[in-house]
Amino acid sequence: MTDNPVTITSVTSQYATQVAQDLELNAKEQERIGAELSALQAQLRILQDDQSVLHRIHETLGSRPASAPSTPKPSTPLPQQASGKNTTTRRAPSKTAAKAPSAKKTTAQAKKDKTQRAEAKAATASAKPTLIALIRTHLDQQKEPRSAAEVTSALTKAHPQRTIKSTVVRTTLENLVAKNQAHRSKQGASVLYTSAAAQAATEKTPAPAI
Repeated sequence: MTDNPVTITSVTSQYATQVAQDLELNAKEQERIGAELSALQAQLRILQDDQSVLHRIHETLGSRPASAPSTPKPSTPLPQQASGKNTTTRRAPSKTAAKAPSAKKTTAQAKKDKTQRAEAKAATASAKPTLIALIRTHLDQQKEPRSAAEVTSALTKAHPQRTIKSTVVRTTLENLVAKNQAHRSKQGASVLYTSAAAQAATEKTPAPAI
């Protein structure tokens, strides 16, 4: 008894379609992992640069020797009295010795000033908004879905002093989707992103009555 040719053709077509879908998913997963790897490498380079700066600051603060106080000159002893008894005299503090604490204070103050400047610089760097915060704010301000390329272009124009790569933006958007802080949709071959707040507002809006 032979198999029905129509059945064999149908099964072959289904397998071919499934294999094509699996290949497409595999390619997209490779692209996503590659983008995440690029983002992690960029973050690693930033941390390495910060570590180098901190090392230089640490070496600068630790390499300044404290000023050694000058050795006071011995005072001239007073002659003994005629009775032969020794008289106890008090030495007046040397002017050079009196200046030593001031030198130490100046060195300590210089170190303190450098430390304060380094802390102020670190605080300024930490106050700079992160890329994920910029992307989340940008999506919240949009009424329509945006692609990763559109988000990258808008952020580059708004922050020309920063280097913003589309691969890093796409990875960040995918991370926001994974954390339910953004929504992803497809229009043809394009992948679009919407903020979670905008998506929730759209879902709550009742459809117009027909």
